[in-house]
Amino acid sequence: MSLLEKEFSTLEKDLTSTPLRISAYHDLPFAIFRYDPWDEFSCRNRIRLLAISLEQNHHKRVTFVSLGKILWKVIRETEGLEAIIAEERQLGFDHVQQTIYNLLSDSDFMPLPDVLEKRMEHLNPVKNLVFLVRAGALAPSIFRCSALLDKMHGRTMVPIILFYPGTAEGKTDLRFMNMPERANLGAYNYRVKIYGGD
Repeated sequence: MSLLEKEFSTLEKDLTSTPLRISAYHDLPFAIFRYDPWDEFSCRNRIRLLAISLEQNHHKRVTFVSLGKILWKVIRETEGLEAIIAEERQLGFDHVQQTIYNLLSDSDFMPLPDVLEKRMEHLNPVKNLVFLVRAGALAPSIFRCSALLDKMHGRTMVPIILFYPGTAEGKTDLRFMNMPERANLGAYNYRVKIYGGD
């Protein structure tokens, strides 16, 4: 069994235990499942198999929430894709990336935590689980995954697993998409459990 398979097995056990073992804090039912960015497609398949097992063998309902789909929804429903394309042509990638960050964080637009909370509001914390996928859409610096989980604290008791494409340096330091400038440097020490850390 590969290390990745072992981590998936551990995650399944922790998600089906009573109480859940994904977090040391009862009001912070979140965890991160880190995988190498180059394993994206094989990991997607394994995530779906995990969801099937949780539903068929443990009567859990898994809701997939794509951060990529939310990103494009926010762009479409605020500035519009054509405006974003025109802005990038005129002012460059870094500028448009900041604009998209503003769309996802400013209360005048559609803050990502608000959109995610609304997407989850009908879910039952006892029966439902949320798998946050396609986090790579937020690269390179559109929105920090660590900030998203921090901002979800207190908004929901539904367990969330963020599937995080990145590399690990020790148990708590994550580097988003393996980009040197994106080390999170212990952002999750003692708060959120990380599966797949080295």
